[in-house]
Amino acid sequence: MSRFAVTNTRVFTGTHVADASVVVVEDGTIAEVGHEAPEGVEKIDGAGGTLLPGLIDAHTHTDEDGLRTALSFGVTTELDMMSVPDAMEPVRKKARAEFDVADVRTASWGLAHPDGHPHQLRRGLGDPVWPTATVPGEAAAFVDGRLSEGADYIKIMVEDGDVFGTSLPLVPYDVVVAVVEAAHERGVMALVHALGAAATRVAVEAGADGVTHLHHDEVISDDLVVRMREQGMFVISTLAVTASGASDGAGPRLGADLRVASRLDAEWRDNLGREFGWNAHLPTALRSAGLLHAAGVEILAGTDAAHLGAPGIAHGASLHDELRLLEAAGLSPVEVLTAATRRTADRFGLTDRGRIEPGASADLVLVDGDPTSRLSATLNTRAVWRRGHRLALGGATAERAA
Repeated sequence: MSRFAVTNTRVFTGTHVADASVVVVEDGTIAEVGHEAPEGVEKIDGAGGTLLPGLIDAHTHTDEDGLRTALSFGVTTELDMMSVPDAMEPVRKKARAEFDVADVRTASWGLAHPDGHPHQLRRGLGDPVWPTATVPGEAAAFVDGRLSEGADYIKIMVEDGDVFGTSLPLVPYDVVVAVVEAAHERGVMALVHALGAAATRVAVEAGADGVTHLHHDEVISDDLVVRMREQGMFVISTLAVTASGASDGAGPRLGADLRVASRLDAEWRDNLGREFGWNAHLPTALRSAGLLHAAGVEILAGTDAAHLGAPGIAHGASLHDELRLLEAAGLSPVEVLTAATRRTADRFGLTDRGRIEPGASADLVLVDGDPTSRLSATLNTRAVWRRGHRLALGGATAERAA
């Protein structure tokens, strides 16, 4: 039996700082949270730092390299929001059996118009023909097909291209409604890609469980906020990619932090140092995030981290900047940390993670400092465990470079 105890540490449970200073792990599971370490267990001195649940990025498009990079930044689970199943299945198999990559859940293929988003971005990538539904009667078969591929939730693209300065055909509204209903009949969530306010409204009116972006073309309207709260919807923030779209300089600034640069290879450092620049409106998105949070609509932290070539974003690293942006939107450090741990885990039915409590998986991050009062301390990584397996870390944990 493998047993160890992290001692002399502040414990953030996923919702609050516990009256505890010791966390005991047995065979990959949290066994005790308290003030005493059992005799005979290996003791790891937390040196007055903070033990967090493993972070969860609620919106990525990932692969093995992305999951490995994410884990080095304390992101122990990524929620993939659309992927090619033949490519994703071996990645999921590795994540189930090995512990040097983050765990992953996926939507498999997303529902997209045959000539719509994101096909304009994927020309030349050698994709097979995407499954789709063009009339409501095809909705059930579309959902069943994704579940047969191992999808954990269903993704629907509602994107007219306006925010990118173009025009794209949309999935018909009645098809969106039918796919949402088919997903719910099968007990899975239906999520909608919505970069614009009109698409967010479609998601709300169709009864979706959440939107995978916070739109940035206008401040969210009061009636949408009310309806989203009444319907129990959530929003995945993706402010990091909005910042890149706004040429805000967030990615290059993050990449200049020694705590980040030391854990990324040259290609990812270069990727983080560039920007999308599609005229996104970051202040608008921040204002909407604050309004949603104040009204009680749950916000989940997600980045839209993808492959090399999606500029201004890097797996794992960008989630820490997402946290900074959520704080700028008006969330407290504790609320931000909850958005990247317990709240996301609960929303996606991952009841074994996102929390530090007996019986939970030992997905843990030990950092120097107190991120519940100074959020940037999340990057002061001292140790990362996935299911009790400690990751070998290299690189700097020093404060941000001047």
